[in-house]
Order: sequence, then C-alpha cells, then structure tokens
Amino acid sequence: MDSVGERDVSEVQRRKKRFYRHTPQQIQELEAMFKACPHPDEKQRMKLSRDLGLEPRQIKFWFQNRRTLMKTQHERSDNCTLRAENDKIRCENITMEEALKKAVCLSCGAAPPADNPFFDEQKLRMENTRLKEEVDRVSDLASKYLGRPITQLPSLQRVPIAQSEVSVGTYYNPGISSSLDLGLLCQSSSSVLSYPSPTTISDLEKPIMMEMASAALEEVVKLIQTNEPLWLKSASNGTEVLQSETYERIFQRPSQQFKFSDTRTEASRDSALVIMDAATLVDMFMDATKWMELFPTIVSNARTIDVLASGMSGTRSGSLVLMYEELQVLSPVVPTRHFCFLRYCQQIDPDLWVIADVSVNYPMDSRHLPSPLSCKLPSGCLIEAMPNGYSKISWVEHLQFQEKNTIHRLFRDLVNSGTCFGANRWLTTLQRTSQRFACLMSAGLSSRDIAGAVPSVEAKRSMMKLAHRMVMDFCASFSASAGNKWTMLSGINDDLRVTLQRTDSSLPHGVVLSAATSIWLPLPRDRVFGFLKDEQNRPQWDVFSIGNNLQKVAHITNGSDQGNAISLLRGLNCTHNMLILQESCTDASGSVVVYSPIDLPAMNTIMSGEDASYIHILPSGFTILPDGRLGVGGGASTSSGPMGRPSGSLVTVAFQMLMSSSPGAKLSFESIATVNNSISNTIQQIKAALSCPSI
Repeated sequence: MDSVGERDVSEVQRRKKRFYRHTPQQIQELEAMFKACPHPDEKQRMKLSRDLGLEPRQIKFWFQNRRTLMKTQHERSDNCTLRAENDKIRCENITMEEALKKAVCLSCGAAPPADNPFFDEQKLRMENTRLKEEVDRVSDLASKYLGRPITQLPSLQRVPIAQSEVSVGTYYNPGISSSLDLGLLCQSSSSVLSYPSPTTISDLEKPIMMEMASAALEEVVKLIQTNEPLWLKSASNGTEVLQSETYERIFQRPSQQFKFSDTRTEASRDSALVIMDAATLVDMFMDATKWMELFPTIVSNARTIDVLASGMSGTRSGSLVLMYEELQVLSPVVPTRHFCFLRYCQQIDPDLWVIADVSVNYPMDSRHLPSPLSCKLPSGCLIEAMPNGYSKISWVEHLQFQEKNTIHRLFRDLVNSGTCFGANRWLTTLQRTSQRFACLMSAGLSSRDIAGAVPSVEAKRSMMKLAHRMVMDFCASFSASAGNKWTMLSGINDDLRVTLQRTDSSLPHGVVLSAATSIWLPLPRDRVFGFLKDEQNRPQWDVFSIGNNLQKVAHITNGSDQGNAISLLRGLNCTHNMLILQESCTDASGSVVVYSPIDLPAMNTIMSGEDASYIHILPSGFTILPDGRLGVGGGASTSSGPMGRPSGSLVTVAFQMLMSSSPGAKLSFESIATVNNSISNTIQQIKAALSCPSI
C-alpha cells in the first residue's frame, strides 16, 4: 500500500511540474530576449537558464511556443487584412458594373454590349497558367535548395516576410542542415537558367535563400570550431586537411555536389591577427566595392546583385546579400573562378561576428563566362574583436569545381596545390592590406620613410590612394576574367597575350594595348622580388630607362615587411619632367611590383594634398608567385618537381601602353611587334642580371 501511495504522490508532483507557470519577471526577460533574437543558440539558452533559474528545455520550449504564437498572430492579421481588401475590391467591382450598365455610347446613344463569359474565362485560364508556371519554378528551386517541395515550407506564405523575421537569422537550425543539398544548385553563373534574369529576388525566393544562408552559417561555425577528426594535420607540410568521410557523416551531405565528372574539392582553414577592428572588417566584407579594395590581388570583379536583408538596429547583424565575384591568379593564362553566392552576416556575441558564403544558381546576364564550373560550399570566417583594436580572423574555404585542361602548364602545380584560393592566401593578403590601411590612417610618417619630399600627412595619403588605385588597375588589367579578351599570338610569341581596352577615367583616354607573358625562373621568389623592386637595379632591366640611374625622391613604408612600400623615382640624367610612381607588395602568397609614369604637374598636385582621382595612370609591372612545387614558400630547393626542375618562381611581365587616342583604333602589326620586343628584351635582361640560364 505504501508503494502505491508513493506512486500516487509522485504522479501528482509530476503533473504539477507539467503545469509550471513562469513568473512575471521571467516572462519579461524572455520577451526581451525574443525581441532581440527569436532563435537563440545553445550558448544563449544556457545563459538564460542560469539567469532565470529555468531548465534549458523550458527555455527551448518557451521560444518554440512563442514563435508559433507569433506566426499564428501574423497569419490571423494577414487573413483579416486580405478579407478586408477582398470586401473592398468586391464593392468596387459591383459599383463599376452598375456604372457600366447605365453607361451609353456618346456617338450613337446605344447601351454597352453584354459581357462575354467566354473571353473572361480565357483570361482567367491564361492568368492561372502563368501563376502555375511561376509556382512550379519556385517550387523546383526550393526542392533543389532544401530537399523538399515548396508546399511544405511553413514560411512561404503570400505575405512577404517581415523585416524582423528576415533580420534575425537562424543560428542553429538542424532541420535545414541535414537537407541542404547544393548538388544541382551550386553552379557558376555561366550555367544560366532558361527564364529571363530578374532584377530583384522574388518574395517566394527570399525565405528559401534565408534558410539556406542560415544553414551555411551554422556549418561554417562548426567547420571552424571543430578539430579532429574533422580536420587532420598533413604530415608533409603541416597544413590542415578536411576529412571527407567525417564531413559527410557530420553534415549528411555527399562529397560529390556536382552531378558531373572531373570535379575536385579544395578545403582549407587558417587563422591570423589583423590590424583592423571587427566592425570595420564586417562592413568592408559586406560591401562589394570595399571587398574589391580589400583584396585587389584576389578579387578582380565583384558586385552586389540584391540586398535581401539589411540588418538590425543599424548594424550588419542579420544582413544578407546576393553577390557575384571573380577570383583571379595574377596571370592571363589562369582562368578566373566565378561565384554567385549568398553572404550572410550575424553577430553571435558582442565581440564575435560570423560571415558565411554559399553558392546559389542565380540567373546572371547572358554573356559567356570561360571559367570552369565552380561552387562555393559553405565557407566564411569568424571575426573576434580583440582589446587592442586588432581582430582575430578564423577563415575556412571550401570550394568545388570542375577541372578543365585550360590552365597553362607553368601554373598547373600551383593551382593544383590548392593554395591559390585557400584560406592562407586570403588571410596573408588581409594582413598586408590592413597594415596598409593602418599606415594610411596614421597621423605621421614612419622613421623609415623619406619625409623630405612628402610635406604633409595629406600629401602622404593622396600619394597612397593614387598608388592603391594603380595596383587595382594593374591587377584588373591583365587578369583572365571575362572582361579581358586575351589573344594568343602564335608565330610571333606563343606565350604572349595581348588585348585592347577602351579606357575609363582612370587611364589616358583612347585605346590601351595590354600585353603580358609568364615565365618560370629557377630562383627563390624573395630574390626575384628584391631585385625588381630595387630602383638601383632598374637600369639593368627597364628598356625605357635607357640606362639612366634612378633616384628615390620619396619612400613610404606601408607594412611590417620592408618590401611593402611606395616609392617616387626620378631619373638622374633625364631632361623631361617625368617621374615614376612605384608600389611593391609582398606576402606569403606572392609579390607584386607595379609602376606608372607620372608627370611633374600631377605629382605637385598630389604633394599639395589635393584629390588625385582624376590623374591618369598607365600601370605596368610584375607578379612573382611560387610555382607550387615542393618549395612552395618561394625559397630555394634542390628537390625536383614533376617536370624534373627544381622549385622556383613564376614571373608574369605585364606592359600597358597608349596605342591611340582614338577610341576606334584597331590592333596593328607594328604595335604588336613593339610590345613583343619590349617584353622579350625585358625578360632577357632580367635573366642576364640574375644569371639565369635560358629555359
């Protein structure tokens, strides 16, 4: 009997716990949290549990019930609004019908003809067919993205999503991560769909993309925060390698996202400290123009297609944009990679931001894009604000693309190594550009700078801005993007590529001939870079200097490495009023030396601190990259690569010259011969100065 009584008491207590009611203070705190974040993550739920004295399950169930209630209220409000609109339209229709019945023809006085129900029915059938096609298209898109038809999506109602619902972003959504299948969707913009390209995202597509971005954000956080057995260190070079089997098991996604052969996957992860505060970095990442300025040697083109959510409370948290970008290796013989992707930003802690990218198959323009089919699987970074104004960046890149035999033989090892678009290249470039921006914003000159020719901080900033534009124009001028139609000159120089460009405001008006070629040198990258950036060595390779020595008039150091600098050079024995503006950049992924002639009046304008955006420049220069063999770091190595040669450097020589001031000028044999001789002589003189054998 006692045992039966104890069971009855426990049953009563269990039932009492089931009907537990929260205190007014607890409800107030939960409501405040719901307004800020309707989808709290596990860390936020644990904090609420400790603060309110509730169990984590109670917190979770309260938020689920609150979201359901909010959705029901929205649906009820929407139904009332639609019912009122229907009543209003019905009344207007009745009024117009009555007016039409009483109307008469002004010329003959006859009454209007009776309604023809056949034509009304035909109109309805045509409209119904059009709407069905639209629903089928969006439903097919939803099934590809989320693995289930659109009719099962609770968030896809007629009424567009409210801004509060779009902005919050689901930080943890296990229902999406398991069904997110990008196999038929993650394709480059070259595979456009058959329907016309819309100018904006439709209201039916926005919730799909929002769920897809939320799932990608969750995956990025897991990829960054999870170590073994998801990531293992390589025994050969110490880099982290993503384990495909573990990845498939955790994220329940097959490794072959593409439904065609010859695909390859690249995955990399790295972290670094950057001299820039987190808020500034987030803002630059979410802006396509600033994104290009931050990575001029990687991003050759970028633009924002549509803004799906603008963020909450004037911040970037909850911001979702659809972007397009072209990523390049600094050579005209390596095709660019094209991505159309969603970029989603979420602040998950006061000092922690996460930015996630994931490719989508969105219809772009109809131009032909020559790059291989490529896909950005969930990739991105965690940005953690540090107390000293620095930011700690943890970056993960996960790409998949179709391999094509379109890569030049010199660059095949480098591209196949996975370092061209890996996390390390993004971070080393970000570190260098952040140091440059810090120098730009500093209030004075460094002790290593030559301050005599730079009279003020405004003059320094004007000179640095012009040099940055010069580097951006140089990188964009000879990339293998869709905008540069390179022509290979067979019979004259099989490795020389030339193209004509109608100039914009940043270049001299007319037609500019751009020419570039790439060579392999059996020398460490640092040695080649040091030789080319030194103005004392310029007479040994510059065919336009005519043997004149150069004097360094001004020098601005813009990074921790002495090779990152801006110089103003002047010929010692020259009578004309021409100077040379040069910027040299180097990091672990590669080096660049860019220069452009500039006349004395323009330089006087810069030194007075005035705006230099209207000054015309015509940049030329060099890129020095590792060749991707065993000596990837650019150092000397006695080991041989696949072609039986020791590791060395890949050097691209790029010249630009104003061929004609007429916009309708065409390429002539004399122009080709001139640029071919200039590049050939430059290469021969560089090899001779560095004691390189003819290869």
